[in-house]
Amino acid sequence: MANKNLSLLDYSEITGSAPIALRTHGWRAKCLQRLVRLDLPVPKTVALSFNAVRAIAAGQLPDLGGLVGRFASDQLLSVRPSAENSDWGGPSAVLNIGMNDERHAAISQTHGEAVATALYLGFVQAYAVHVARLDPDLFPLGEPCLPALQAALYDFEKEMEEPFPQDPKRQLAEVLRSMARAWEGTSARLLRQAKGAPEEAGLGLVVQAMAGGFGTSESGAGVIQMIEPVTGAPQVTGRYALGGQDRGAVSNNPQAIYLTRDPRGPSLEDQDPEAFAQLVRHVEVCRLKLREEMQIEFTIVNGQVAVLDALKVQRSSRAAVRVAVALAEDGIITRKEALTRVTPRALSELLHRQVDPRGPREVLARGIPASPGASTGRLVFTSTAAQASASRGEPCILVRRETSPEDIRGMHAAVGVLTERGGMTSHAAVIGRGLGVPCIVGATGIRIDAKNRQLHTGRHVLDEGELITIDGTVGEVLRGAPNMLEPATDRWFNTLLDWADEIRDIGVRANADTPSDARSARNFKAEGIGLCRTEHMFFEDDRLTVMREMIFADTGQDRAAALARLLPMQRSDFKELFSIMQGLPVCIRLFDPPLHEFLPHTREGMKQLADALDKPLSEITRRAEELAEFNPMLGLRGVRLGVTLPEIYEMQARAIFEATIETAKRGEKVVPEIMIPLVSAMREVELVKARIDAVAAAVRVAKGSAFEYRLGVMVETPRAALRAGEIAQHADFMSFGTNDLTQMTYGLSRDDAGRFMSYYIQAGVFPEDPFHVLDTDGVGELLLIAAERGRRARKSLTLSICGEHGGSPESIAFCRAAGFDYVSCSPYRVPVARLAAAQLTLKAEDAAEEMPDLR
Repeated sequence: MANKNLSLLDYSEITGSAPIALRTHGWRAKCLQRLVRLDLPVPKTVALSFNAVRAIAAGQLPDLGGLVGRFASDQLLSVRPSAENSDWGGPSAVLNIGMNDERHAAISQTHGEAVATALYLGFVQAYAVHVARLDPDLFPLGEPCLPALQAALYDFEKEMEEPFPQDPKRQLAEVLRSMARAWEGTSARLLRQAKGAPEEAGLGLVVQAMAGGFGTSESGAGVIQMIEPVTGAPQVTGRYALGGQDRGAVSNNPQAIYLTRDPRGPSLEDQDPEAFAQLVRHVEVCRLKLREEMQIEFTIVNGQVAVLDALKVQRSSRAAVRVAVALAEDGIITRKEALTRVTPRALSELLHRQVDPRGPREVLARGIPASPGASTGRLVFTSTAAQASASRGEPCILVRRETSPEDIRGMHAAVGVLTERGGMTSHAAVIGRGLGVPCIVGATGIRIDAKNRQLHTGRHVLDEGELITIDGTVGEVLRGAPNMLEPATDRWFNTLLDWADEIRDIGVRANADTPSDARSARNFKAEGIGLCRTEHMFFEDDRLTVMREMIFADTGQDRAAALARLLPMQRSDFKELFSIMQGLPVCIRLFDPPLHEFLPHTREGMKQLADALDKPLSEITRRAEELAEFNPMLGLRGVRLGVTLPEIYEMQARAIFEATIETAKRGEKVVPEIMIPLVSAMREVELVKARIDAVAAAVRVAKGSAFEYRLGVMVETPRAALRAGEIAQHADFMSFGTNDLTQMTYGLSRDDAGRFMSYYIQAGVFPEDPFHVLDTDGVGELLLIAAERGRRARKSLTLSICGEHGGSPESIAFCRAAGFDYVSCSPYRVPVARLAAAQLTLKAEDAAEEMPDLR
């Protein structure tokens, strides 16, 4: 036993029955114990607990004689870190402890001076840098030779004013003390906290017999796993380095050989088929018994395989999905466990093309990754140029200082969007996610020269037409066209989500404004459309002109005439949406934005509009000035337009009802949901509802057909939330638009807050960007108040969330707990929401099972 007076310094040899636990000894020690229990050939190993390492850092040491006595007298040792989580890292491993002049002479006799020198020099270099903390430049890595060893020993003695330690016990003591103190250091603490480790995270250490590095010419070290880490496909993967001692020997080593037979060079399978077969069996046993795809670190000495370590294979998101499903289908884990092994946000990467991580990438700039996926195209600086490029069949990247609603057509035409300004809820970010277009916003260090059509990135100046790639998953702008991975919405992806749908207990719809959006929603198995923003339908060229005619109409009769021309266009839109959704619910938000958004903002645009409408330029300018508002987000928009210019909502309602009737004639029953935006008072709802009911009655008479519809409101103002009890008397449903509700609750502009939000988060004012993660305290309380008051007034009231937060796992958890019926999010976030909802259901089930039975 270790020193009995220092129980904290007890150590345990790792056997199948030793008291080793993840929370006391760390992942490596526990993993080695599991390997021992599987009868894998693990070298003798001793584990020191978290408490022992803390005591060592404080100046106490274990019984070194007893610890070293666990091994053969001439055994070289290694010390490796063992934190609770492998992702938290730890001090660098130190190998070949025990090498000294005597061992150098002995190994020279048995294996040759070159082998002995390489071992001794490697140990001196590692000890000097990682234990004695000497300047690495004094101990450069190079070709091992006797003069280099002698120089290293001389430099060590000169710097430390004492010879290199020869006593193996002292060497081990210094290694243990150095690693323990390194873990307690400030920089190491901050680094692991950045990786998610708690402040009090402990470190264990494992002392292991060296098993490799010298022997016959075939001796060496390597790593092996049974999947390809990017795709997850079954494939023996890894390398083997002759003369190596650990996984570091195969990292970036051009001399490392392949494991399986390969035309590109020699392989372990050719050189030692028996050892190769053993390794494959070991990995298969780990997969079956440890219920995970594992990477094994191994050595081979004189034909004998030793397993030094094993850890979960690092893998891409697409590989994670395939591995989880494959393990479940093989009966190794349950379907429920497979669902918990994939993070919801990882799914968003599978829906888009991605830059292949195995290839090189030249980064030009970085920004906020606002919409995932990667795309390559030629630089363009205007929506017109983007449309022209798309018409030629040339992919393009639209670069703007920041986008506005009039850039919608350019964003549709582009394969990616890059903006100099903006945050996660800026216009470009929201629309990019909705379209499934990769988008980077708030790119630091770039400057757009619109006059010369150039993009300045600091070190480079890029002209319009140059080829770039944006990686919206990580927020990097890349030069040229790197290798890409195609979307992975394959069998594994769909199987996992089908399993999720069997479990989740909250609905998932999609925000879809166009037929293309609706098709994407259907492909991702959304249960309907939770938000169709009709204003996006009016930015097409033919409709935009008619919209402007309506805006400039002098009389109600002229306005009605322009709207009559828009009616068949709107009816066609809704018919197509209903057809695509095949009877699933479609919630249509009536016209919302202020009218000035449909007017040009430049003098040239004004002149073109004057020509198109055959009106004097002065009249166009005057009307534009009349419509301009100091704060348009709080001005004449939403339901206020419906009250003051009722013809717009009447036209839209008629289009919806006529599309409903025509769709029903094809045998597809539709019950459209009509949503009134930006309400703040019950009387607003009453006025709009009366007009819509009147239009419905007129259409029923005119068409001789009956139909049903549901009328609801979009809760985006704090007052609507507080007065939900009154409003619910006239509404079948309430859908919370958390983008505007957050904006109005905080008094923050969602388009401008990104400029200072990072400072607020760093200062601890907000824990997260409230436009990115739902504020469950403030905004959330308004949602709860509205839900409670609304359902008290109308028990059958349907509740949902359709703001940008709708696809967030945190928001789904809140909505589910509050008893909401469904969430609605952009089409490309539907899979994320489906998986998140299932995981929340499983978590709730587990919590219920853990509750004591109080009956």
